[in-house]
Amino acid sequence: MSTNRGVVYLGQGQVEVQSIPFPKLLDPLGKSAEHGVILKVLSTNICGSDQHMVRGRTTAPAGLVLGHEITGEVLEVGRDVETLKPGDMVSVPFNVACGRCRTCKEQHTGVCLSVNPSRAGGAYGYVDMGGWIGGQAEYVMVPYADFNLLKFPDRAQAMEKIRDLTCLSDILPTGYHGAVTAGVGPGSTVYVAGAGPVGLAAAASARLLGAAAVIVGDVNPVRLEHARKVGFETADLSRDATLADQVAQILGTPEVDCAVDAVGFEARGHGHAGSQVEAPATVLNSLMEVTRAAGKIGIPGLYVTDDPGAADKAAKHGALSIRLGLGWAKSHSFFTGQTPVMKYNRALMQAILWDRIKIADVVGVQLISLDNAPVGYAEFDAGAPKKFVIDPHGLLAKSA
Repeated sequence: MSTNRGVVYLGQGQVEVQSIPFPKLLDPLGKSAEHGVILKVLSTNICGSDQHMVRGRTTAPAGLVLGHEITGEVLEVGRDVETLKPGDMVSVPFNVACGRCRTCKEQHTGVCLSVNPSRAGGAYGYVDMGGWIGGQAEYVMVPYADFNLLKFPDRAQAMEKIRDLTCLSDILPTGYHGAVTAGVGPGSTVYVAGAGPVGLAAAASARLLGAAAVIVGDVNPVRLEHARKVGFETADLSRDATLADQVAQILGTPEVDCAVDAVGFEARGHGHAGSQVEAPATVLNSLMEVTRAAGKIGIPGLYVTDDPGAADKAAKHGALSIRLGLGWAKSHSFFTGQTPVMKYNRALMQAILWDRIKIADVVGVQLISLDNAPVGYAEFDAGAPKKFVIDPHGLLAKSA
């Protein structure tokens, strides 16, 4: 049997590359999964959502194999698989979905009813998401392969654009989902909270959708500098000037048409002093302040039901001091939840293949080896303006 290695969460802020079992066509309960395939992982990305677990901000157990952003080559197919064969190169949506339940049939694959006995929705290598083994590894099993996997039409073309295509598993559809649910369209003015990879993906998506002006806000000066370099306006939230004032300096009015929360529950306060203090409701409250009446707010940023590292008792259970009355008074629309990746990934693949979007440049993709994954986690956690992409077999480095 082949060997396998993966990135394992050790607890207390640490990850380590360890030998892990080679995948089998079995689900987390040990039942046969002949509808699945085993992939040789070609690329697998470090996500901000992974960092929440590694920081101890979830109930993730030590020993969890991490990784839900996966691109791979089909190595073995189950006997029930009909549309895929060994050698096919595919993108894996981070949502584990059966394709058969009510929500899957309605394209709400982020809340599949069949793949997680504890709650709606499944994901690879993530806490409370059904126990599916993560893909920051050399090999991984993907269930319901005919439904879940997006096959690239040409392998040589895909390898040429792999730095962009690796973003299809999560970050680009997530940013796009945030922009779409915020109602971005031609001529829109858009504010995106967060200059990390998801925020930049949302900003790039807003540009793809025809936005007139896109402003990205953050407290990290290095990330803001990168956002400016790739063509976006910026708001420095560590300044004492209010967000509305900074928006007005750019647009001539203190409001935007649409807003996207790409930060989530580990938000920090605004202003010189506030930027050093965690304030989980800050982003949502600030978006309500600067979004016009009857505007929409997309919320792809993660909010959790249990946060053992929260600063206050209520936040430990996902209860935040949100100014819902302000949002109600302004007739805002809010859209939350996991991104249904399959709703968008094929169209976004075409946008990449036809050079309509250069997402790798926008989010700062940097290839690293599997052995260097712990270093990538540390640098990303320190605020590096990069999207770290693990190259488990060294194949991408050779083609770069």
